[in-house]
Amino acid sequence: METYPKPTNKKGSKGRRNLKDHVEVREKKVGLFLSAELSSAIEECKARVASIVKECRARNRKFRDNEFDVQFDGELCLDGYSEKVKSAKDLKDVQRVTEIFEKPHFFPPGGAVNSNAIRQGSLGDCYFLSALSTVACIPGLINKICVDHDAEVGVYGFIFYRNSGWSSVVIDDMLLTNIPKYESLSQEAKAIYHEDKEQYNSNARKGGGLLLYAKAGAEEETWVPLIEKAYAKFHTNYAHLEGGFTSEALEDLTGGVSTTYMTKDILDTDRFWREEMLWVNRDRLFACGLSALDSPEDDPHKKSPDVQGLYGNHAYAVLRAVECKGKRFVVVRNPWGTGEWNGAWSDGSKEWTPEWLQVLPELNHSFGNDGQFVMEYKDFLDSFESIERTLLFDDSGWVLASSWVRAPLNMTPRAWSYGSLSFEVVIETKTKAILALTRLNDRFYRSLVKYSLVTFEFAVVRLGEKNPIETVSETRPFCSRSVSVELDLEPGPYVVYVSALRRVQRRLTQW
Repeated sequence: METYPKPTNKKGSKGRRNLKDHVEVREKKVGLFLSAELSSAIEECKARVASIVKECRARNRKFRDNEFDVQFDGELCLDGYSEKVKSAKDLKDVQRVTEIFEKPHFFPPGGAVNSNAIRQGSLGDCYFLSALSTVACIPGLINKICVDHDAEVGVYGFIFYRNSGWSSVVIDDMLLTNIPKYESLSQEAKAIYHEDKEQYNSNARKGGGLLLYAKAGAEEETWVPLIEKAYAKFHTNYAHLEGGFTSEALEDLTGGVSTTYMTKDILDTDRFWREEMLWVNRDRLFACGLSALDSPEDDPHKKSPDVQGLYGNHAYAVLRAVECKGKRFVVVRNPWGTGEWNGAWSDGSKEWTPEWLQVLPELNHSFGNDGQFVMEYKDFLDSFESIERTLLFDDSGWVLASSWVRAPLNMTPRAWSYGSLSFEVVIETKTKAILALTRLNDRFYRSLVKYSLVTFEFAVVRLGEKNPIETVSETRPFCSRSVSVELDLEPGPYVVYVSALRRVQRRLTQW
């Protein structure tokens, strides 16, 4: 039997939280977390875009974002305070969207985005692009994040979720490219184009292929590199986008709540299929991955080993889960836009008999080296180490109460215990509830704080009782930004006891 310390927050206006406070109704169709901040952020974003368009047209100028000028403040936009983007060495020039594409369009004709249109560039943000791929599976959801734009003026407005609230981000259309200007070419290189600058620009400096970072697979589409740029500005610079968890990017894009499962910890895989996987794109989104892979014994210097086409330290998007003809299939996508699973049910494998080829439309899959592939559910569980799930919300009675508090951090090594922080929650009627403990989004200032690693755990106890209703800990080895639990709670007061530990703290010179 475990005992718990006395709550640090007393009943009353200073501590006790009632779930009727700060109530926010969620929209019926799952999507972005509906809140007062969402409406305000959208209105603010639209107003700012409209103001910029009006001013630019009056002055006969295209928009240049002085807050995030990748041409003249490139070092500030690319690099963090103590880290540099390795791919920046390949940066050759900065061009406007209208210089890169002959007939650019933000979204494809009709406005319906396709997850297969996303291609990762040389930036290590596979987790973010995998998140985009999953969000793109819900019709109209990406369109809500990309609030407003004027392609002629070169201004684009987006919204993202951070620290329990929505924020707007406005950028210009200047993008980083990997093809040098004609003036930078050697005389030998100029001779290849008969020293014709116009010919060089029209042949070598056109199309999405010259983008340094993310691009759309469909020619002339621009929403992918632009939303990536907005996400970089949202987090100060491109360097802060290097590495991360797909679930956290999904929270930033949707305002959802995430949980990570280790596949070897799933007790009943049939139940997980029924209760989790089959709900993909309905009220939840999924991603998956595996840890870094060791180089094979016969090739110890191999830098990027793979197992049956799957790479370690890489994020994959789960697009669909489909059960047909007695088999369970998972459709997965590599954000590279290439590099696929080559085991059973891979494109063109022996499993695809004429009979099974007929189910391809049901899976919404076609053969081709586009990064999308099909796995049987059992192979999916055997091959991937972790599954990240982000729960989206509808209007089925969900309300929200939230509060930010300063939590004391216990240093390790020390005896483990709860009580770093505690607070009360009052439930007035029997209800399904989600309790989430979240720390500030430190990606915004990552180059200053990445040297500390903080983990959270908590226990939920009915007030006056000693045994916990539930204990929740982070999924190791991940130290995710939030931990949460879904509970069916009876009316009454509950206490949440928190344990916060700083597990790693190193000097700057050690990194």
